Amino acid sequence: MIDSENDTAEYKILTIDIGGTAIKATVLDHDGKLLQDYRKVQTPEPATPEKVMAAIQKLIIDFQEYDRVSVGFPGYVKKGIVFTAPNLGTEVWKGYNLNKRIGDTFHKPVRLVNDADMQGLGVVSGEGLEMVITLGTGFGTALLQDGHLLPHLELAHHSVTKNKTYDDYIGDHALKKIGEEKWNERVKRILDMLKIVFNYDKLYIGGGNSSKLTFKLDENMKIITNKEGIKGGARVWQLDKNLFMNMKSKTLTLQ
Repeated sequence: MIDSENDTAEYKILTIDIGGTAIKATVLDHDGKLLQDYRKVQTPEPATPEKVMAAIQKLIIDFQEYDRVSVGFPGYVKKGIVFTAPNLGTEVWKGYNLNKRIGDTFHKPVRLVNDADMQGLGVVSGEGLEMVITLGTGFGTALLQDGHLLPHLELAHHSVTKNKTYDDYIGDHALKKIGEEKWNERVKRILDMLKIVFNYDKLYIGGGNSSKLTFKLDENMKIITNKEGIKGGARVWQLDKNLFMNMKSKTLTLQ
């Protein structure tokens, strides 16, 4: 077993992606190759920290041995502490030290990042300005410049209309309320806006609802799967530790 984050030997990483609808997990090698079947379980309701932890423990009960843990969380986190959890319940998660709880539970080194940031690390090419969005319970975003993860942006909570945020406008609740045709029109409108605002070189679209897109994407847009995105759990461990611990104000650089 590897006890130190600084150990340079090969290591195995339990990677967990906590979503508003499902919790996914697998075990990766240090290069991001899946060593364990990719599995998922429904996110409990209400999604309190205790219920989420119980779901994770049940999900991975027969997983193979691992040395480290990577976690993608659907909200803003800093130094292992949750600040927002819009699709789980910010009121029960705010101030919760999820990094410590997972470390104490599994007795392994842990790195906790925003779920869209983890997906971004798993799929980008490392060339130019690349943006990752997730269409799931809510709307996730990540930005990377030449493979460098930029400070996390919570665009989901930004107003996109007079009285709707991105989450309200194209989240899962909106999809179910207005139907796929109108939802696709809204997503296309958002993509056109992002293109103008960010001038990205490539856009990756993930999340469970990405499969419901019906319009033609630009050549520099690509739909990604959760299995591809979860591979970012390995790249999280290539981030410089000091920069990683100051996620709010500094750029995260892959070593």
